[in-house]
Amino acid sequence: MDLTTTYMGIKLRNPFVPSASPLSQRLDDLRRLEDAGAGAVVMFSIFEEQIHHDMEALDHLLSAGAESYAEARSYFPDIGEYQVGPTQYLDLIHQARQSLSIPVIGSLNGVSHEGWITYAKQIEEAGAHALELNVYYIATDPAKSGVEVEQLYLDVISAVTATVRIPVAVKIGPFFSSIPHMARQVEQAGARGLVMFNRFYQPDFDLDEMEVRSDLQLSTAWEMRLPLRWIAILFGRVNLSLAATTGVHSGLDAAKLILAGADVVQVCSALLRNGIGHLRTMIQELEAWMTSKDYDSVGQMRGAMSQRAVANPAAFERANYIRILEEYKAKYALG
Repeated sequence: MDLTTTYMGIKLRNPFVPSASPLSQRLDDLRRLEDAGAGAVVMFSIFEEQIHHDMEALDHLLSAGAESYAEARSYFPDIGEYQVGPTQYLDLIHQARQSLSIPVIGSLNGVSHEGWITYAKQIEEAGAHALELNVYYIATDPAKSGVEVEQLYLDVISAVTATVRIPVAVKIGPFFSSIPHMARQVEQAGARGLVMFNRFYQPDFDLDEMEVRSDLQLSTAWEMRLPLRWIAILFGRVNLSLAATTGVHSGLDAAKLILAGADVVQVCSALLRNGIGHLRTMIQELEAWMTSKDYDSVGQMRGAMSQRAVANPAAFERANYIRILEEYKAKYALG
């Protein structure tokens, strides 16, 4: 069974890529991920706040877009609370490159290109095979238009891709008016890959303490449907490597996303919940399914159920929504 795939021009032994998470904070865990079968690994994210040592610059960053919501600053920990600083991050990338035989992808998380350009270059020099930009921006200013928000992303991408020679992927959220148009702009800005989708952590209310709280909720397999739809729509329409993330919990989930057109599937919650060894199980599940359907390679199945390949392209669009509602009403009436 040929599980090899190509992501941003880099050949991988299989499409399973552990995404940025605490599992990549230690060299021993990185080795365990490789032993479990990972095709590549995305390092945990280094945050823009960690790069900015100038407290005046940090204060400007934290206050941007939150002038009317002073309590929002409480979401950001003090600089001293970060466990790993920029220097240690670069050292870990260098050690991983020396110790692992699979590609190592660096990860930058932030919202501006100040400090990113130099640091992206340092990540490249530390030995990373590629770089993933996680542009985490929550638009809270009513005066800022959607075009301006998109331009913020594009400015960061253009600045970084003009600085490094390694391929750059961009991890985005689903909250754009036109995802296909944004994907095309990301490509034109110099990116080689698109990672869909970032899970923005949502706040909750503590009704006893009357406080705003945030916590980490691991994904479920149901969430895989969002990247499934958009990868199927984008396949063949952009010259970007497509990476699926969020909701990949089994080899069958991976099969669906590859059929939609994904080059790789990024895995996080499934490994945090079930352990690193679950990665081996997922690979075996994919192989077993491919055998049952007479697929010889991942390349053979990629995009076989994309929008342009299926008999009913409207299944990804509004027309299918109406049909589903009618079917549900009919089923409910019969019940």
